[in-house]
Amino acid sequence: MPTPTLTDQAFLDTTADRLAALPAVRAVTLGGSRAQGAHGPDSDWDLAVYYRGAFDPEDLRAVGWPGEVSELGAWGGGVFNGGAWLTIDERRVDVHYRDLDVVEHETAEAEAGRFGVEPLMFHLAGIPTYLVVAELAINKVLRGDLPRPAAYPEALRSTAPDHWYGTATATLAYARAGHAPRGALTQVAGALALATAQTAHAVLAARGEWVTNEKGLVERAGLDGTDVLLAGLTPEPRALDDAVTRAGTLLRDALEAARS
Repeated sequence: MPTPTLTDQAFLDTTADRLAALPAVRAVTLGGSRAQGAHGPDSDWDLAVYYRGAFDPEDLRAVGWPGEVSELGAWGGGVFNGGAWLTIDERRVDVHYRDLDVVEHETAEAEAGRFGVEPLMFHLAGIPTYLVVAELAINKVLRGDLPRPAAYPEALRSTAPDHWYGTATATLAYARAGHAPRGALTQVAGALALATAQTAHAVLAARGEWVTNEKGLVERAGLDGTDVLLAGLTPEPRALDDAVTRAGTLLRDALEAARS
């Protein structure tokens, strides 16, 4: 396997410089495990370009790095609106598009305790629109200037747990009424997993902890007890109903502990 020709720092500097030079780009950040010091030697590199106005992905393609560059909106059209999977100096690099107008709007919304939840591939519970605010708080700015939230908004700590936990309880209620009586093990298992991810968002919001993706989310929230429930599922309706009940107790207790 080919080896990189640059040191990590030289690679990061040259890549950030090239991204920052793209038309409309105002800032470049490093995110993911490398921004938080939790990476391993084989971890990929998560970079984001913050642009103002008309960003054209064709300008990124023209740099000539091998890989796939999406159009704007190709990753759902919401706050997470596209990006690229590239290989740069034999390193795996993800580049995310971030529209500064959208980021500033969602920052103001989060400060007021308002947010939405958008579907996104690979994210079980979807993503909160305040994810882009979390990135400002956690990621490292490599080029340009970006605002950094002073703290987790108190209004969001009030509204987000209720929203997430409300969807979790509805998810479990439907599993109990619609799937457990039919012995639908797969659908009950899916509902338990979804409700757990939703409650994990609620727990971390109640604590005032930012979330940028679902990796490690359940463990961070102390909800890995759901693993035991899932591992013991059998297709008997009574057993499935009992698993939903036990999951509901586990999720409720975790949120109550976070709030206290």
